Amino acid sequence: MKRIGMLTSGGDCQGLNSTIRGVAKALYQEFGSDIEIIGFLDGYRGLIEDQAKIMSPRDFSGILTVGGTILGTSRQPFKMMQVPDENGVTKLDRMLETYKKRELDCLVILGGNGTHKSANMLRENGCNVVTLPKTIDNDLWGTDITFGYQTAIDIATDVIDKIHSTASSHSRVFVVEIMGHGAGWLTLSAGVAGGADIILIPEIPYSIDAVVNTLEKRKKNGHKFSIIAVAEGAISMEEAAMSKKEFKAARAAMTDPSIAYRLVREIAERSDVECRVVNPGHFQRGGGPCAYDRILTTRLGAAAARLIKHQQYGNMVAVRNDQIMPVPLSEVAGKLKTVPPDCEMVQTARQIGIYFGDELPKKKKDKDKKKDKDKDKKGE
Repeated sequence: MKRIGMLTSGGDCQGLNSTIRGVAKALYQEFGSDIEIIGFLDGYRGLIEDQAKIMSPRDFSGILTVGGTILGTSRQPFKMMQVPDENGVTKLDRMLETYKKRELDCLVILGGNGTHKSANMLRENGCNVVTLPKTIDNDLWGTDITFGYQTAIDIATDVIDKIHSTASSHSRVFVVEIMGHGAGWLTLSAGVAGGADIILIPEIPYSIDAVVNTLEKRKKNGHKFSIIAVAEGAISMEEAAMSKKEFKAARAAMTDPSIAYRLVREIAERSDVECRVVNPGHFQRGGGPCAYDRILTTRLGAAAARLIKHQQYGNMVAVRNDQIMPVPLSEVAGKLKTVPPDCEMVQTARQIGIYFGDELPKKKKDKDKKKDKDKDKKGE
């Protein structure tokens, strides 16, 4: 009898249930009744506290299109995993104890960056682990795409699509705040797909003067409205020049609710442009997975079952060049996949006239110098 543990950790997203289903169905198909799947509840917390339930094939039926996670989830910061409690016992100790007590042959873990760091820690301490790449941010190193990402793009794009009509009707600027703290993949993709005029992402620090200059230029050229897609983790050029400590202090002192509201305030201080904020928030993580993610998660789940069958533990199931393959957890843990500022997508966006807030307007002095040079050439 093989005993396989399973948990979902970190923020929820579309495709968790369909991935769970893919793993389970492939395992049942391979091992039949000679397998027991144990679902740990609420992420690593369930493993820490040994809160779990024995699953049956019926538990995995009818969940392909269902959002969220049937196992529940929670956030357990990696930095706290090896901090002893009042009894000198760490969360890691308790997880290892549960793993042994349950006599697990493998633990299947679905999650993002922090989840994979903890999964790798379990691997380093003797646990057989197979992981699956989950996050709408698509910022997990080692895989071209994560599940949940495409569905979130569809939702964020739909928000931008629907803002166009009201923005046009009222001749306003709308700032749409998209999820993504450390990476701008979601904002970049939704911004391009939704026809945003300005896209601000963490990887390309922006100048508020450049943003305002772009808005005024568009207005002067007859554009009634503009749409700015901004990642929640977007930073200004001034912030990019700060140390990590200075940046944290500056953000802690920020009185605006979020970066979108700060942008609106700063734009209003520098121009007469009328601005509004739209924040779709957790809508981007809600609901069921799109068709693409249903297919992707089924492929990933079946691949995880194959790794278990062949005892290829210590790997994350990844997508590379549309091929499903294992990537060692040791290569994944602790690495963030960010948007290269000169990548093809950014270049394409720039080519069609999308601005990124780093296009600083020419200084008046430089313009005056050019005029003087032109006059000298003409002999004036």
